[in-house]
Amino acid sequence: MSNKQKRFFLQENEIPTHWYNIQADMINKPMPPLNPKTKEPLKPEDLFPVFAEELCRQELNQKDTWIEIPEEVRDMYKYYRSTPLVRAYGLEKAIDTPAHIYFKNESVSPIGSHKLNSALAQAYYCKKEGVKNITTETGAGQWGAALSYAAKVFGLEAAVYQVKISYEQKPYRRSIMQTFGAQVTPSPSMSTRAGKDILTKYPNHQGSLGTAISEAIELARTTPNCKYTLGSVLSHVALHQTIIGLEAEKQMEMAGEYPDIIVACFGGGSNFGGISFPFMRHTILEGKKTRFIAAEPASCPKLTRGKFIYDFGDEAGYTPLLPMYSLGHNFAPANIHAGGLRYHGAGVIVSQLLKDKYMEAVDIQQLDSFAAGCLFARAEGIIPAPESCHAIAATINEAKRCKETGEEKVILFNLSGHGLIDMSAYDQYLAGDLTNHALTDDEIEKSIENI
Repeated sequence: MSNKQKRFFLQENEIPTHWYNIQADMINKPMPPLNPKTKEPLKPEDLFPVFAEELCRQELNQKDTWIEIPEEVRDMYKYYRSTPLVRAYGLEKAIDTPAHIYFKNESVSPIGSHKLNSALAQAYYCKKEGVKNITTETGAGQWGAALSYAAKVFGLEAAVYQVKISYEQKPYRRSIMQTFGAQVTPSPSMSTRAGKDILTKYPNHQGSLGTAISEAIELARTTPNCKYTLGSVLSHVALHQTIIGLEAEKQMEMAGEYPDIIVACFGGGSNFGGISFPFMRHTILEGKKTRFIAAEPASCPKLTRGKFIYDFGDEAGYTPLLPMYSLGHNFAPANIHAGGLRYHGAGVIVSQLLKDKYMEAVDIQQLDSFAAGCLFARAEGIIPAPESCHAIAATINEAKRCKETGEEKVILFNLSGHGLIDMSAYDQYLAGDLTNHALTDDEIEKSIENI
């Protein structure tokens, strides 16, 4: 391997200056979010009370293909971007595949995941608008950590509602948020009406992203000079994450290859869209034959077993009605360690793309994901986040198919974060204390019927 290049970097002046808005190129545009009271299509100003105004405009922008990254955000991107594109020679050898496997290593950001790409943008737009306080939810804590850091960078105060089971499972993630100066509250809590209602009905509720979103939105609505921010699902979040795929495009050119298959784990769609959308534009506009695979947990299978419907993005029904593949906003996922993937619905862009068969989805069992993560760690020296393990498992499955067929396919996956703060999960896996969480068709049907 001595003469083979392992990592590919861009110079600072090669880092993209614009985000890519796939909505402008989609043949079938996403259906509009609806005002839950009037059932009328949402206008940007309908979202102004909750989000920064520029983010509202980006959310519903279906005309502009390229949106300029503000200079202040680009300056912060230079702290850790470009992230390396890495040829996974060790993993290829470990599974004896003829496939060429590459991964985009987003774990090298200051907080250890891709989430900072959008956190910096959202905090900047809030600061520019004169906002002093921002609030959000977080599952495993990667988004909460990113938002806490971004808030401090731009001189804002941050309040984070963390899903209770993750708050308890991942104390160091909570410590990171507090180190950056954020206030962290386990959700559901008694600090909001939404939280009180949920705890009254379910006293032992372990929390979900839908619940935490309800609490964060309520705080933003009832606190002066406060805006809500979101780490996934919404279209403007996926927009900011396209910096990943735009860099990867240039880096794959440096490697002299183009991906046949692109894989990313899937919770709400931000890191999947981030790496996929820039490549998908060549599929839409030029007919490229790349396969795009979203890897979700089998315990929360909205893409593979959910239903395309209008549903709320949160449990209390504070959000607009979103056209998406969903398991129902009251769906309570199992307490798996991939906390960032425990969300009931998919973003509206991804949902439309799946409906139009531009992408596909697979579900991964928890034990299979950790087995893949351990194999990757031993082959490449990086311990991946439990979320990223799902993408690795799907990548390994595709690479093994190449071994069976003898095809030298090029596979690119997004390593969305490292797992160094998730070692308690690995402890449980290595001790044999983790289980799979299979859902019956009846359970899924009942959840969807409740919408």
